Amino acid sequence: MDLAKFESMDPIMLMSIINLKLRDDFAGDLDELVKFFDIDKQALQTKLATAGFEFLPEVGQFR
Repeated sequence: MDLAKFESMDPIMLMSIINLKLRDDFAGDLDELVKFFDIDKQALQTKLATAGFEFLPEVGQFR
């Protein structure tokens, strides 16, 4: 999955993909995910916030 164009993605679909990657590949570590995909963490969080999602570090997911 190419997340380089995440800003143009539907935020609900994006949240689903991000949470899947966090769970399966990054053990809930958002910093590692954004580093691996070379994307801006704040921009990702802002995009997901437009649909009401926020990152919960204690569970390693956006909800």
